[in-house]
Amino acid sequence: MKSYAQRQDSIQFSLLTCSPGTEIYSLFGHTAIRYQNFTQKRDLVFNYGMFSFSAPNFIYRFVKGETDYQLGVTEFRYFESEYKFRGSAVYQQVINLTQEEKLNLQRLLLENYLPQNRVYRYNYFYDNCTTRARDRIEQSINGRVVYPDASEDKTFRSIVHEYTDGFDWEGFGIDLCLGAQADKNITVRQQMFSPFYMHDFAQKAVIEDSVGNVRPFVSSEEVIVEADEVKPVDSFPLSPVFCSIAFLLINVIVAIFQISGKKIFWWWDLVLYFIQGTSGCIIAFLFFFSVHPTVDSNWMILLLNPIPLVYLPFMLYKDVKRIKDIYHIINLSYLTLFMLLFPIMPQYFNVSVLPLACGLWCNALSHMIVYKKWK
Repeated sequence: MKSYAQRQDSIQFSLLTCSPGTEIYSLFGHTAIRYQNFTQKRDLVFNYGMFSFSAPNFIYRFVKGETDYQLGVTEFRYFESEYKFRGSAVYQQVINLTQEEKLNLQRLLLENYLPQNRVYRYNYFYDNCTTRARDRIEQSINGRVVYPDASEDKTFRSIVHEYTDGFDWEGFGIDLCLGAQADKNITVRQQMFSPFYMHDFAQKAVIEDSVGNVRPFVSSEEVIVEADEVKPVDSFPLSPVFCSIAFLLINVIVAIFQISGKKIFWWWDLVLYFIQGTSGCIIAFLFFFSVHPTVDSNWMILLLNPIPLVYLPFMLYKDVKRIKDIYHIINLSYLTLFMLLFPIMPQYFNVSVLPLACGLWCNALSHMIVYKKWK
């Protein structure tokens, strides 16, 4: 019969890192904790990434930054099957814990799984499935985890770009929503919001106890689910850059017809400023009401805001009545200033933004020229 010490030593905890998928919520990969008790023949996965699309008001709460995730527990064989089906790799890093630390982590995870504790407010940069797993492991350790130094020029946005490479529309959408704070350099600990950054830092980390003894954080590593090659799947056949340039060219053509015909196409103003204003409502909502990180510092609100949508009925009335509209005079000056300041604004803008601004500028300019011809 095995001794108590042997039964304790039969417990093993591992950090599981799952490779990215093709859905937007899986582009960055995933992290979970594997618990194995060889004596009791238990093999479980503690997963802080559980959520439900069917939850009440899910989309509204997600945009507002009030999405609740929870800790789920499942048998490893089901977890493994899911990622095999997706074609995603799963990397296992066995955490080098003492027997006491294993029991500490077991207790922490079971406490977290209590109904009153398992739900938490998700934050994609500061409190997600990866940071939660890291924090629980660190709390169980009698000492501290020392992570290796890393590049100091990493930002939240630059890391996001690494995982949206090839997914142009997803990257474009995220760029529109993230503000200037996403372009500031971040610490090693902040970089661990990304599962594979956490994986790489864990591989080189050490545990230092109170008397200065050091041991590796990871005792062994292996690939437990092999991956298929993930190929980007275009959500739309045309790239954002292509569409933004096409948008600019359409505005140039419309401007030429408006100028040559000495008339304003009210239907084009309706389409153009409805789209701009509706997009601006989303940016403004994120800017003023969402608690998502970095979105309240988004300079994109200078270009996309609700003002065109609010003013649209008055604009259309003046278009139809052939009345000179001062809105377009102000808009032309405003857009000119925006494009002049574009290179020095303290925020990264997706390359597709400039052709969009130029298209709006062409439309405003055509109004000015038509107004002069009316005289």
